[in-house]
Amino acid sequence: MNSLQKNHTYDLVQLPEGSKALKNKWVFRLKTQEYYSQPKYKARLVVKSFGQKKGIDFEEIFSPVVKMSSIRVALGIAAFLDLEIEQLAVKTAFLHGDLEEKIYMEQPEGFKVKGKENLVCKLKKSFYGLKQAPRQWYKKFDSFMIKNEYKRTTSDHCVYIKRFGENFIILLIYVDDIIILGKDMSMIDRLKKDLSESFAMKDMGPAKQILGMQISRDIRKRKIWLSQEKYIENVLDRFSMGNTKPVDSPLAGHFKLCSYQSPSSDEEKEKMQKVPNASAVGSLMYAMVCMMPDIAYAVDVTSRFFTNPSKEHWATVK
Repeated sequence: MNSLQKNHTYDLVQLPEGSKALKNKWVFRLKTQEYYSQPKYKARLVVKSFGQKKGIDFEEIFSPVVKMSSIRVALGIAAFLDLEIEQLAVKTAFLHGDLEEKIYMEQPEGFKVKGKENLVCKLKKSFYGLKQAPRQWYKKFDSFMIKNEYKRTTSDHCVYIKRFGENFIILLIYVDDIIILGKDMSMIDRLKKDLSESFAMKDMGPAKQILGMQISRDIRKRKIWLSQEKYIENVLDRFSMGNTKPVDSPLAGHFKLCSYQSPSSDEEKEKMQKVPNASAVGSLMYAMVCMMPDIAYAVDVTSRFFTNPSKEHWATVK
């Protein structure tokens, strides 16, 4: 709530006749990533966006994110040219976006203003849960970068470059995660300062991880390594496979999968719906896209039976 109040996210008003106030809910989460010394308990107020209607509450919703190939290329350049790699995290990123529509929301549970219970929140800024929230945040950030004379690359709209004579800075953004690369640390610090004056930022210092990939570096040898070891360990733990034995091939020759193996009776289908097959395949897809192209064929085969998996299909995924 402090973030909402500091950002002047909404005003309390009388709901106009003919308008509808969207509902909301609190989402609670325990964050246990490696750069936190202690687990963090987080609460976030989100709008229930299923009440939004296109053409009234929103129009466009697409928002780009940096491509994985761009991250790999940028880190390769950093290793070759011995660039500094710094990381920032935007606090409550979606609350920075400007709304283009008039949207009303019910007062949040537990924070209704005494004596004004009949009023609703008129949103002045974008809000978590809104369908257009990611797009409005990106537009706000993109406007800031263009205003500060950074050029957006044509191949990836989440990569920005600015030259300073012989020096340059490269910035990559994935929603609220920012990576900055440059030779001159004073220029990077200046950009950090400018960003912090416009948005609530957390300076993470030298980049240690991005999107579930750990970054390690040997500056003397000008080498950078990416690892998804912790991501894979978390995936194994999530699907109770922490004690499984490793194998040489991602898809052994004895696995023969066909559509006729899929459940045909309602009873079988209902039973297999409780199996987290889709989640497991999605987790494998992410590892494949990031760093493990060697499992591409195996993931492709298992994803063919995404919607109606059998016990044989699930065994292959595992």
